[in-house]
Amino acid sequence: MGDSKYVGNELSIFKDAVNWKKYWHKSISKFISGDILEVGAGIGVNTNLILENDADIRSITSIEPDEALADQILNNLKEDKSKVTVLNQFLKDLPNDKKFDTIIYIDVIEHIKNDSEELTKAKMHLKEGGRLIILVPAYNFLFSPFDDAVGHYRRYNKKLLIHAIPDELSMLKLFYLDSLGLCASLVNKFFLKQSYPTRSQILKYDKLIVPISKITDKVVLNSFGKSLIGIWINN
Repeated sequence: MGDSKYVGNELSIFKDAVNWKKYWHKSISKFISGDILEVGAGIGVNTNLILENDADIRSITSIEPDEALADQILNNLKEDKSKVTVLNQFLKDLPNDKKFDTIIYIDVIEHIKNDSEELTKAKMHLKEGGRLIILVPAYNFLFSPFDDAVGHYRRYNKKLLIHAIPDELSMLKLFYLDSLGLCASLVNKFFLKQSYPTRSQILKYDKLIVPISKITDKVVLNSFGKSLIGIWINN
C-alpha cells in the first residue's frame, strides 16, 4: 500500500476461506459498531462479512488505494450497499474532521512501510471511546516467499505491534489466532517455499485446519498462532 497499485493477488485466492474469515470476525465482532472506517478494503470481501454479521452499524467507509480493487467492492456486497462509501485513496487523504467509532485494519499494516505513522493518523480519526482493531500475520521467523510476493514489510509479534500503536490508545485485547495454521506456515516456509498457495490448498486449510485451530487455540489460551489481533480504545 505504499503505492496505489497493489502488488499481490492473494485477495481472490483467500476470498473462499470462509471458515477463517468467520473465525477472526467472531473474535472482534463485539467491538464493531457505529460508523466504521475500513482501511485497505481490497475487493470488499471483509466489508461484506461485517455488513452481514454486525447489526449495530450506521455506516462503513471503505478506503482502498488501488483503483482496480476499489471498483470491485460494491459489486461484492450482498447486503445493504447504501451503508457503504468507497473511497479510492489513502488514509492521509481523508479530511481531519472525519471521525469514526471503529477503525479496522485486516491484513493491511504489514503492507505499510511506516506503520507507526499510519496508525498515528488513524488515531486522529477515532472518536472518543472509539476502537482500533488490527489483524496482522504473526512472527517474523515465518516470513516466507509468500510474504515477499504480496508486498509485506514485516510480520508481527505482540511487542512489535504494541510499538506501532500511538501511546494515547489503551489496549483492550491482544491475542493470537490459528495455532495449527502456524504449523502449516512453518511447513510452507521450510519445505514447500511457495510464493502463493493454490486454491485447493486454501480450501483444505479452511476446511481441515481452521476448525481444529478453534479448539487448540482455547487449549493454548491464544498464546501463539499464525495471526495476531489487537484491539485498542481511544480514551
